Amino acid sequence: FVRADCSEVFADDNVASGLYVIRPDGSHTALTVYCDMNNGGGWTVFQRRKDGKESFDRAWLEYKHGFGDLYSPNGEFWLGNKPLHDLTSQGNHDLRIEMEDFEGNQRYAEYKNFKLDDEKDQYQLHVGEYTGNAGDALADMNGGDVENDGRCIRHSKSGWWFSRCDSGNLNGHYYKGPYQAMADDGVVWYTWHGWWYSIKSVVMMVRAADRDHPPPANAA
Repeated sequence: FVRADCSEVFADDNVASGLYVIRPDGSHTALTVYCDMNNGGGWTVFQRRKDGKESFDRAWLEYKHGFGDLYSPNGEFWLGNKPLHDLTSQGNHDLRIEMEDFEGNQRYAEYKNFKLDDEKDQYQLHVGEYTGNAGDALADMNGGDVENDGRCIRHSKSGWWFSRCDSGNLNGHYYKGPYQAMADDGVVWYTWHGWWYSIKSVVMMVRAADRDHPPPANAA
C-alpha cells in the first residue's frame, strides 16, 4: 500500500526523516520524496538549496517534472510543478519555508491554504494566512503564474511566481550573501534580507492541513 503523501507516511508510525515512496491521489505514478518529520511531522519537501551546486536556471519542462539530486542528504532539487499540483489538489495544505543565511541566522515562513493549479493555468500559486519570523514575501504573489518566458524570468533566470520581480525568489541564482549584479536575481526573501542578499540554504515543504498530526504511537 503506497501512501498519498508524507502526512500518511508519518501517521503510519514512520518517525524518521528520509526518502519514502508516495502516490498522490489522482496520480497514476508513484514517486520518491523526502519526508521531513520535524515540526509536527509529515512534511513533503519539494525544494532544497544548500550550496549552489545545482543550477535552477531551467526550462519549463524541467520545472514541470523536477530536477536535481533528491537522494543525497545535501542535494539540491525541485520536485516538480506537476507532482506539487497533484499533492496540493488532495485537500487543504500548509506551506513551510525554512531559511538560513551565511551568518547562521534562521527564519521560517508558513502559509495556510497552499495550492498550485495545473499546467493549463500556468501552475498558479495560491497561499492564505502567513505566520513566521521571515516576513511575508509571498504577499503579492497570491494568484501569480510561474513565468517561463516573460520579463521576470529573463531577469531572474529561474522558475518562480512573480508579481514584482524577485520579491521572494528562492529559486534564484546562488550567490554567497551580499552580492552585486546587473539584477537582483539571487536567492531572495526581501522581507528578511532585502533584494541584495542571497540566502545560504532553503527548504520548502508542504503538508496536509486537514489531517491531525499527533506523535505516532511508537514515538517517545
